[in-house]
Amino acid sequence: MARTIFCTHLNKEAEGLDFQTLPGELGKKVFDNISKEAWARWMSKQTMLINEKKLNLMSPEDRALLEKNMVAFLFDGEDVQIDGYVPEQK
Repeated sequence: MARTIFCTHLNKEAEGLDFQTLPGELGKKVFDNISKEAWARWMSKQTMLINEKKLNLMSPEDRALLEKNMVAFLFDGEDVQIDGYVPEQK
């Protein structure tokens, strides 16, 4: 049976993650408060950030930038700003 949590990003009950995706306290906070749907949205934004800013995941500074953007996106309701990206009009 799927684990249900109250997702603070989506502000609704949703299916929780199957396992803790990050280590430490931040990982526990994400596991307890972020749904699979919200995590998938973040993963898409993260991929765009890595590609557009040409981030090196071996660099502590680049990993810190990703973590800062992740917290802002998932918990503070801020959208990720990607230079030159224009969302598709529906």
